[in-house]
Amino acid sequence: MDRRAGCEACRSDETLPFAFTMAFHPIVDLERGRIWGYEALVRGTEGQGAGTILSQVTEANRYKFDQACRTKAIELAGTLFLDPNTKLSINFMPNAVYEPAACIRATLEAARRVGFAHRQIMFEFTENERMVDVAHVQRIIADYRKRGFVTAIDDFGAGYAGLNLLASFQPDLIKLDMDLIRGIASSPARQTIVAGVVGMARALGVAVIAEGIETEEELSVLRAAGITLFQGYLFARPALASLPAVAALPARLAA
Repeated sequence: MDRRAGCEACRSDETLPFAFTMAFHPIVDLERGRIWGYEALVRGTEGQGAGTILSQVTEANRYKFDQACRTKAIELAGTLFLDPNTKLSINFMPNAVYEPAACIRATLEAARRVGFAHRQIMFEFTENERMVDVAHVQRIIADYRKRGFVTAIDDFGAGYAGLNLLASFQPDLIKLDMDLIRGIASSPARQTIVAGVVGMARALGVAVIAEGIETEEELSVLRAAGITLFQGYLFARPALASLPAVAALPARLAA
């Protein structure tokens, strides 16, 4: 990783060659019957999928894009979030952070402008992104946690080194990958694996979010495994630059 090149890219006055916005997808806490937070998902300004935007990210604009995503998510959330306890989850690219203290400045300034407490912001990094420098990522996570941000491993169970990442980084949360959850109601093997992950996470003091929930059967099995935080189309679909309604939440809690 050429960190000097990253610094120069962030300081450049050049704008990104494409426009984007964010969609918000709720994370629900069924134990407390409330919205725990929202994940900010990159989208085109006319609703184009994330792939359309990410396909335009290059080595030359990766640093600026990562910074712009954080700022956009926080600025939008600042106008939409009413509950000061609601988390904003932001995906970030570990390989686009050249120096934690320097790369967090724009995030801190955006949070200050909209009155967002650091504890409201969660940074997710995916295990699908191969780590160029594991020690560097450890420094990023340590710096973010010291500042009061929440940290999470996204897509846990789908990428290069899930258990090794959990051992190395000790995040606040892990998000179980949807491919591990799909079909879990009829798969004793998946149920056993998820139960094992939940047990390990509990012993490590790491919370678990199950993402990609689409059926009542999946939800029932995962609740029985002791998971209380969920995300998926069963509750709501992402809403472009707005917060989707989760009208069924009280009923699901009572079930």
